[in-house]
Order: sequence, then C-alpha cells, then structure tokens
Amino acid sequence: MAQFDPAAATAAYMATLSPAAHARATAYTQGGHWVLLWSWAVTILAAWIIIRTNLLPRTEAWIEKKRPHPVWVSVVISALFLLFDFVLELPWSAYAQWWRQKSYGLTSQPFSGWMTEQVMAFAISLVTSVIFLMLLYALMRRAPKTWWAWAGGLAVVGIAFMLVIGPIFIEPLFNKYTPAPPGPVRDAVVALARKAGVPSDKIYIYNGSKQSNRYTANVSGLGSSARVAMSDTMFAKGADIAEVRGVVGHEMGHYKRGHVIWMTLALGVLAVLAFWLTSRLFPYAANWLRADVASIADPAGLPVLVALITTLGLLATPLLSTLTRLQEADADSFSLKYANEPDGLSKALVKTIEYRASSPSDLEEFIFYDHPSVEHRVRKAMDWKAAHGG
Repeated sequence: MAQFDPAAATAAYMATLSPAAHARATAYTQGGHWVLLWSWAVTILAAWIIIRTNLLPRTEAWIEKKRPHPVWVSVVISALFLLFDFVLELPWSAYAQWWRQKSYGLTSQPFSGWMTEQVMAFAISLVTSVIFLMLLYALMRRAPKTWWAWAGGLAVVGIAFMLVIGPIFIEPLFNKYTPAPPGPVRDAVVALARKAGVPSDKIYIYNGSKQSNRYTANVSGLGSSARVAMSDTMFAKGADIAEVRGVVGHEMGHYKRGHVIWMTLALGVLAVLAFWLTSRLFPYAANWLRADVASIADPAGLPVLVALITTLGLLATPLLSTLTRLQEADADSFSLKYANEPDGLSKALVKTIEYRASSPSDLEEFIFYDHPSVEHRVRKAMDWKAAHGG
C-alpha cells in the first residue's frame, strides 16, 4: 500500500479548480487589496468635502444659539456628519460592495435589494454610532488628558453590546434563521456538538444566498446569544455530511475557544492605542485638512477624527489580519481534532477559492489575509490526515 503523501494530496485538491478559475480568484482577491486602499481614499475625500462646506461649524454655531448644550451639539453634529458621509460614499460603496461582487458572480442580489439593505444598515449604524460618539465626546470634555484610555473601555462595551444584540435583533432583519431541520445534517451536527462540548441547539441555517453566492458559515453573538449559522449556499453547492462536519467543527472551534471574547479584548487594547495616537495627531491632521476647529473635543472636528481613525485602521491591516488569521488556524485545528474530517474540511475550503485566492505569496498573506490561505489550510488538513493514519 502506497504511503499517503500530504503534498500530492494538497496539489490534487488545488487541481480540482481549473487554471482559469484560479486566475479569476486571484484577480478578484488582488483587486480587493486595491479596493481597501481606494476605500480609505474615498473616506478621506468625503471628510475633506464635508470640512470644505463648513457645514458642521455653521450648524454647531446655530445650535449653540438655540439650545446650547454640549450633549445635544454632539448628537446633532454626529448625525449630520454620518448622513452626509453615507451619501458621499454611496457611489463607491455601490461599486465595491455590489457591482464588483456582481461582476465576479459572487452575488445574485438585485441593486434594489442591496440598496434597501444599505439604508437599513445605515439607520441602525446611525443610532448606535451617534450614541457612541455622544459618550466619546462626553469623555473628551470630562477627561481631556486621559479620555483615550477610557475610550478603549467604551469601545469594548460597544462591541460586546452589538455582539449580544446582533443575533437577536439585527441579523433577523436581513436574513431568516431557522434551526437545522431534522435529518442527517442535524444528526451529524448534534453528535459533533455533544462531542465538542458545544450547545447543540445553537446550530442554524440562514438564507445567505439572498445577499451572496459565497460558500460560507459563521459564528456570531456572545454568551447566550452565540450561535453557529450555515448559509444555504453551502447546500446549493453540494455540501455533503463530511463538509458540514468539517465546516461546523471549525465554527464550533471559534465558539469553544472563546475567539470572539479574545478578539473583543484585543480590539479594546488597539482602540486605546488608536485613540492615544489620534489625540496626538489631531492638531496636525486638522491643519492638513484645513479644518477650523478649536480642539479634538469639538464635534465639528469629527471629519478629522474619522480620517485619522480610518488611516490608522488601514495601517493596522497586517496586525488585524494576523490576529484573525491565528484564530482561524486555531479553529481549523479544533475541527480536525473533534470532527475528524480532513477531506470534508478540504473540500469545503476549495469551494471558497472563488473569493479568496488559494496561493498568495507569504507577504501578501501576512498583510491582507484574515484567514490562512486555502493551500496552507488544506496542507495542514492533509498533514493531520497523514499523522492520523492517512
């Protein structure tokens, strides 16, 4: 009997897609790197346009004459900025998030449906963002020298709050979630959940094909609201029981290892650093953008604040990608250990190549990939298979 060769098995999995399919995936993925840069540029341009209109300072002056209360000023100015920024960036969002996906066959959603969901998402974001900014500016006024430290805690609370309410109140507005129905799939998932020590009543299927043709699953929520959800596209693309076990085992790994909690805490630490840098760089950025604001605590300077945070976020891309990539690798390990489906996981991973090129350079993977490359993940699964009997 020939010895199992992980390298050959990995190459065989990569060869299940044609060279043309791999080339298309590479074009989409590498184009996405440029989209990241252009999205930053569009946000900076939108902030500059809003500053040049002088709309926020004039509105602020008018409010202070009519109802001079700092909380009220921060609420109105924040809402006004977010509304104008949404409108200014909408054409680019339509290209990057809908037209580009449509041109690569990654969505079948009509533009009207996409636009409706964008407005819904903006309405939700408007409420939550205004509340966050209201509290942020209150911190700036009350603790002008240390607000950035407190703001990190505020960010953690905000993220945790959204994680808790997301599956309960927000996600059902966009998709229909139903418990996995009785049958072989549910039986396999329940058995795996019991083996892994994960609640078996937290496995859902949702109509993800409404927005995207991507083969995907996810874990969302926090505490009692946490759940694993499989998109119906998995089954439309022929997912068998082995694939389901491999994919759900991966998502259970996120749940069991507490990745959401650790990532929230990590983002809190990074938020403290980002706010500290923002407090130091704000005067220079305001001067560069020619914003006429007295200090960072002035809500009229919100475009400058957003421009700085966006820039720091772009520069932090390799760090953020690495943090997430490490968690994804750990979730793969969990799946291999508990689901014991190296081939099922590999078959599922190959189906994700259409939106994530399989074999980037090490530098490209380090900077941009928030998941290990598919080739590396499949090789890991094949190495595991070899180590456990082939």
